[in-house]
Amino acid sequence: MGILEGNQVLPLIYIIIYITIYNSTTNQIMTDIAKLGEFGLIHRLTDDIKLKNESTVKGVGDDCAVMHYPDKEVLVTTDMLMEGVHFDLTYIDLQHLGYKAAMVNISDIFAMGGTPRQMTVSLALSKRFSVEDMEMFYSGLRMACDKWNIDIVGGDTTSSFTGMAISITCIGEACKDDIIYRNGANDTDLICVSGDLGAAYMGLQLLEREKSVYYQQVNEAKKKNDKKALEELARFQPDFAGKEYLLQRQLKPEARGDIIKKLHEMNIKPTTMMDISDGLSSELMHICSQSQCGCRVYEKNIPIDYQTAVMAEELNMNVTTCALNGGEDYELLFTVPIGDMDKVQQIEDVKLIGHITKKDFGCQLVARDGNEFELKAQGWNPLA
Repeated sequence: MGILEGNQVLPLIYIIIYITIYNSTTNQIMTDIAKLGEFGLIHRLTDDIKLKNESTVKGVGDDCAVMHYPDKEVLVTTDMLMEGVHFDLTYIDLQHLGYKAAMVNISDIFAMGGTPRQMTVSLALSKRFSVEDMEMFYSGLRMACDKWNIDIVGGDTTSSFTGMAISITCIGEACKDDIIYRNGANDTDLICVSGDLGAAYMGLQLLEREKSVYYQQVNEAKKKNDKKALEELARFQPDFAGKEYLLQRQLKPEARGDIIKKLHEMNIKPTTMMDISDGLSSELMHICSQSQCGCRVYEKNIPIDYQTAVMAEELNMNVTTCALNGGEDYELLFTVPIGDMDKVQQIEDVKLIGHITKKDFGCQLVARDGNEFELKAQGWNPLA
């Protein structure tokens, strides 16, 4: 059985350095990718893929995939993930990584009001990765694709000298009138978010803390040449009790296609929409910049889970700052006309957090005490 099961993050996520420790402490014989070669690896990973969508004419196995969208607009999104920059194999196993890498692209299609249909997956791998590692990665990837009936139709593999690199492209469809852009917000529109914010960031902080504790203990044991301590550290179990939700939000995010379905059912057409990958503050400023408007967001209305608040207090961090700037929530941020207020309030797991204003009023956070502060985008800088 794999590490992922249903909607749960099982205790096996406690593994430290999945690739190295897991493989070195089991008797499992790992298969060198070079023994299969590129085409052998592709065949092993994709041979049993069954196509699900009518728009997929040809998938893996030819020079190109072939897709047919006679009456729909085509949506395309691409993300690249680099080991050591976007993910750390110290605390994410390959199955969760495959699932997350797929979901963050699927989320982009939903954020445009579309339906994801196809996906291509390209990997650059160093010699430390085995065939079994890639099977684990693909099992997570395919689990995410199966959840939303997405066809894996192609990709590429190559070697790397610096670890692992992942490039995923997701292709979706939407009727022309159903596509939701970032530039349609109007004065008095209501600002809505799905789910809760800041939990994924708190999960990351928790994992980083436990990683630091682990390596600190390892270094101390090495300095003292304490072999017994090193043996015990090989069975190191981080303290994640009561923090399972935070870990799930960081390691196994979910694209909110359910919210898109509910909006359609309620006949609500958002004027703008984005998924929250870089933090609420950053995404709001994108919407306001492209829609030529301002906004007022109320701190008291920002949805924050209890575990997120407890973890922020434990780390001596401001929980509102975490919710505004943490990122990786992959919840939906959208605006709707004020006339849809009654309908949108009926949707479970959607909160009204503010409203759109004229551009001259700027982007403002209204604190619990009534004071106003200018919103600033402090999301992650990939070029830093």
